[in-house]
Amino acid sequence: MQLDYTTLEMQRRQHPAWRLLAADSAPLVASFLHRVFVVPNVRVMAQSNLVESLEDTLYGLREQLGAQVFPKSAQEYLNDWAANDKGWLRKFYPAGSDEPHFDLTPPTERALAWLGSLSDRSFVGTESRLLTLFGLLKQMSEGSETNPQTRIAELHKKRDAIDAEIARALEGDMALLDDTALRDRFQQFAGLARELLADFREVEHNFRALDRKVRERIALWDGAKGTLLQEIMGERDAISDSDQGKSFRAFWDFLMSQSRQEEFTQLLERVLELPPVSALAPDTRLKRVHYDWLEAGEYAQRTVAQLSQQLRRFLDDKAWLENRRIMDILRGIEGNALALRDAAPAALRASDFMRIDEIGAGVDLPLERPLYQPPLHTVLTSVALQAGDEDVDAAALFSQVRVDKAALSKHIRKSLQTQAQVTLAELLETRPLQQGLGELVAYLQLASESSGSVVDESTQDTVAWVVPDDTSGPVTRRARLPRVIFVRI
Repeated sequence: MQLDYTTLEMQRRQHPAWRLLAADSAPLVASFLHRVFVVPNVRVMAQSNLVESLEDTLYGLREQLGAQVFPKSAQEYLNDWAANDKGWLRKFYPAGSDEPHFDLTPPTERALAWLGSLSDRSFVGTESRLLTLFGLLKQMSEGSETNPQTRIAELHKKRDAIDAEIARALEGDMALLDDTALRDRFQQFAGLARELLADFREVEHNFRALDRKVRERIALWDGAKGTLLQEIMGERDAISDSDQGKSFRAFWDFLMSQSRQEEFTQLLERVLELPPVSALAPDTRLKRVHYDWLEAGEYAQRTVAQLSQQLRRFLDDKAWLENRRIMDILRGIEGNALALRDAAPAALRASDFMRIDEIGAGVDLPLERPLYQPPLHTVLTSVALQAGDEDVDAAALFSQVRVDKAALSKHIRKSLQTQAQVTLAELLETRPLQQGLGELVAYLQLASESSGSVVDESTQDTVAWVVPDDTSGPVTRRARLPRVIFVRI
């Protein structure tokens, strides 16, 4: 953005973040929203809970600064902050709830982050950021290199450096980071983790803007279904194929990997236990920051799912209207036919009827009829029975496992009563596999036979079950398969 006078003047009047910083009540708004939403990483809060928390805050400030400091009620303040001329909060009604909820807007999140950066820092690390910049430049340079010889030479150089480091480690010469370097890198990690949570709100805001635009266009659309769907899906593909969409999809695929999650958890626990890092008294929520990322990303995914539901509802309404129009035409024809049943056509106007040619006689040629074919008789061959092996264990005939698919279907229907769609992994969390791989295959068979199921090839889910073993005890088996989603019809 160009920082010229005209642009800055427009931003000062229109941008919600600038209006928040320039407001007289900015200390109240910023401190309250930061304490309620940012610190505990709360994405959405119900109006009753938010009003109660703000009432407690206002009571404390009035006791400290006087009764006339903030004269309005907490409900009035929240409605004012969520108004279009402010835009600091987003007020909405979630699906299945008649109580309004509130969430921070991306401009408010950026304003709070900027206010947090104003305080003096006792330690400003520069080495880790320089190494990060240097590493990013190397990744971009190596990732865009098309010459195989140059790429191979760089890989050999890395291998030689790794071999030299291994040799030094075998000799006991290991380069360790000092306390300053550890604190420097940890502060950068904590800052990037918080910035990533703030970025999720902006990603969700972009998808929500697309959803709102789709709803407005559907409400005013009066043309063909195919044209509207082509425009909407083109915009959705444009967002998904944009730099932001590709980056979010790559991040989500990386974070949904179970091995990556376990590795991240182990590394984070080990780093937080280091004495230089623990001396900084880091925020306790950093221990589960990757779960906060998952929760924030889930909200963005739900917004995309709402877009799909809106398109499905539009198609269902269009089909219902078209079927109703057809039935009205058919009933009109039947009514007119019954009204004219007892009246002779000659007594009415010729324009009331449509003339058709006389029905022609049907001709069946003799050779078109198939010739007679005698039925085939089954011939049974008498074979003398031979005695089988007496040492065969007959227990295998009685150890077969039968999967009750009716019970699995009942579990799916019961889960879809409370939510619009549910994944196979979520079904197995509430009702784990009892019969192993056979039960998992039964779920997949039900998904293939049901019209209300979708398979997301781009996302992988991992399911697990326990198999008894007489030698070493229970054994846990895992299977990775594309995400199977059951949708309520």
